[in-house]
Amino acid sequence: MNVAHHLERGARFFPDKPALLFEGAQWSYRQLEAAVNRTARGLGALGVTAGERVALHLPNVPAFPIAYLAVQKLGAVAVSVNVMLTTGELDYVLGDSGAKAVFTTEVLWPALAPLVGERLPRAGAVVCEGEVAGLTALEALGANHQPELRARDMDRDAPAAILYTSGTTGRQKGAVLSHGNIVSNLFTVNRYLRMTPSDRLLVTTPLFHVAAQNVGMNAGLNAGATLVLHRRFDAERCAAAIEEHRVTFLSGVPTMYIALLNAGVGPEALASVRLFQSAAATMPLEIARRWRETYGTTIYEGYGLTETSPAATFNHEYEYRPGSVGTAVDMVEMRVVDPDDRDVPPGTWGEVVFRGPNVMLGYWNRPAETAEAMRGGWLHTGDVGYLDADGYLFLVDRMKDMINSAGFKIWPREVEEVLYLHPAVQECAVAGVPDPVKGEIAKAYVVLGEGAPTTAEALDAYCRERLAAYKVPRAFAFVAELPKNPAGKVLKRLLREREAAAPRP
Repeated sequence: MNVAHHLERGARFFPDKPALLFEGAQWSYRQLEAAVNRTARGLGALGVTAGERVALHLPNVPAFPIAYLAVQKLGAVAVSVNVMLTTGELDYVLGDSGAKAVFTTEVLWPALAPLVGERLPRAGAVVCEGEVAGLTALEALGANHQPELRARDMDRDAPAAILYTSGTTGRQKGAVLSHGNIVSNLFTVNRYLRMTPSDRLLVTTPLFHVAAQNVGMNAGLNAGATLVLHRRFDAERCAAAIEEHRVTFLSGVPTMYIALLNAGVGPEALASVRLFQSAAATMPLEIARRWRETYGTTIYEGYGLTETSPAATFNHEYEYRPGSVGTAVDMVEMRVVDPDDRDVPPGTWGEVVFRGPNVMLGYWNRPAETAEAMRGGWLHTGDVGYLDADGYLFLVDRMKDMINSAGFKIWPREVEEVLYLHPAVQECAVAGVPDPVKGEIAKAYVVLGEGAPTTAEALDAYCRERLAAYKVPRAFAFVAELPKNPAGKVLKRLLREREAAAPRP
């Protein structure tokens, strides 16, 4: 077993078919495999062997799939590194993973440069875009090597990838995914999303994130499809690319779909897309409704985590239910439990837990935290939700985002759903902020639509008509934008940190 077997199948059955389109250039399956094989042989010449870690400090450029699959071919472990990390954060990730080599770019190199010598051998740094004096270029690494190489057969429980979680509290944790975890999830994604070789997938979210890496890049290659790769998400450019390349599948996060709606993208630009899929954050019901009214299509939601490779639920190949993230995917078991890990009845809130072939091996170098997350043989997600009578999961919120205001529990998502109904609200996030009397209160951060003014007093009155008094935000802040990670997920942690650091009267 090896993740890279999908590329070998593609090169055998679809050698001349485009595997990758990027900024006017294209790679056929045959060309992509040749580039991967040469790179793998070059890594081998550097001394990289099975089980050793190789860091991918790369944006969405063709070098990412080339480097990733070269690492897989050798049986080494691909370590995905967020390109926004500081030198100190990079020092931690490289040290924690024990990476022997790193792929990067000229633009990103300054953050890595201080680590050369003590943390990173200069000979192990490969520049994939641009030039850095004294460093090996990707083309030179693969030069003079044969373009044929069979992927090493690996045990299904052998580590294939380490993806560091976003680090909402404390240090980042490296979730270790095995070849078996990833391969099982690729076939699951292919089945539920009905991927075929005729599909064209637009990949705009960061490849160092598990969703783009496995639901986009790896699942697309597993289906023999074509990847249309973009450096980053831009609503108008992505709409133009969909129309130009006749993209058939778009996977994203709610903020992407909000941006497409707000950019006024017409239905004709998206007409080629047969399936829209969203994950990483819960889709607001009002946004889902607006999308259906505007484009006449449904955004199908999935749910999962880095620790589940990521697909764990899908809504739904047979019966779509609004507001739900669906039922557990094939071979995955799902429960909702109380604090003592006992099942709760349908309709009752509890923590969502999973067990199945998609669940990670554990956290790299963190046995105690692995044991806590995997207690009883079930992955504890930290997400609160409930099941209906038919096993459809409805998410409530993250446990750590719950607001405790004078003993009253407030779930931000419930408040956000109400705010999204207001015609002036383009985006919003609700977070708990410190309060000397109540411990914390709910504060709403609101991005207004263009030409749609409102006031804090108006929003307060609007919420009071629709929510119990204790759930109504005690403060409103109008902001130009919400802080987000590269995948487009709103970072409430930063909202809380900014509030805590703000001077008090």
